[in-house]
Amino acid sequence: MTVRKAWILATAAVGAALSFVMLLVVGVYVVAGNLVSGFGNGTVGLARNAVPAAYASIVQKWGNLCSAINPALLAAQLYQESGFNPNAKSPAKAEGIAQFIPGTWAIHGIDGNGDGRADVWDPRDAIPSAASYDCKLASYVKDAPGNLTDNMLAAYNAGAYAVIRYGGVPPYAETQNYVKTITTLAKSFAAPVRRVDPSKQAAGAIYFAQKKLGTPYLWGGDGTPDQGGRFDCSGLTKAAYETVGVTLPRVANDQYNAGPHPKRNELLPGDLVFFSDDLTNSRAIRHVGVYVGGGYMIDAPRTGAVIRFDPIDTPDYFGATRVTEDGAKALPTTV
Repeated sequence: MTVRKAWILATAAVGAALSFVMLLVVGVYVVAGNLVSGFGNGTVGLARNAVPAAYASIVQKWGNLCSAINPALLAAQLYQESGFNPNAKSPAKAEGIAQFIPGTWAIHGIDGNGDGRADVWDPRDAIPSAASYDCKLASYVKDAPGNLTDNMLAAYNAGAYAVIRYGGVPPYAETQNYVKTITTLAKSFAAPVRRVDPSKQAAGAIYFAQKKLGTPYLWGGDGTPDQGGRFDCSGLTKAAYETVGVTLPRVANDQYNAGPHPKRNELLPGDLVFFSDDLTNSRAIRHVGVYVGGGYMIDAPRTGAVIRFDPIDTPDYFGATRVTEDGAKALPTTV
């Protein structure tokens, strides 16, 4: 729920291949000790293609409007609100990519593209308006103790008066969760400035996936008994991470936002790897697999095939996500 909604009115593999995977399962923790964290200080840029190309330059520009926000944080808010859908409309009458309700838009909507009108349905206006609105809220709570960004997000959710009254993020569970959700989600939209931490759950996810090698593919399959234990691509990755306590969204393009994005030469076993016919837009992702090292993944490829090892270095390789528990929890249930 948004502040605008709540204040003003989320080939079957052979035995040798299995042994190869089990070595990777053990080895992933050895590698883990040699890496450092990835969401560091400095100028925050956007992860490659995490934001649809049509909006990336706007988010990058307006995400630097004031010190309380950054491009990744602004991207996280837009994804949380609408999934980058410029035509989104909620039952609460929130409209557009940034989900403004009419009353708030009347006050805070700006003409971001300079065409002489402020149009809530035009991302070139709505995204700048969202950034401007964030910065306006930040100006209201700039003297409150604590982190300015956290206080801005709290004001977005609960109102500036509540932040001022409590001297920071107010003790409301919904507001505290909103602040954590957006700041966590922002990490999946930020370009890491150093290598990102390995996933603690990676080995378990690989172990599950390798046990399913040879299982026939089923479109929409979640591996349930009535489906004969069969999976499609995102059903397999979802089930693999569920066995280690991480709940991912059902579809691949949302799973992409469950953590930071390592580069191709930084991949570790357990990372999710993604594929798309549009390499400029994460919302167009159509396939996902579990990376096992050596340039290979375990995936459920298509109807008529079985869960198997496949190479990842294909023309439609989009990128990867290092799943984190907090990252998965931060994802909206519907976008």
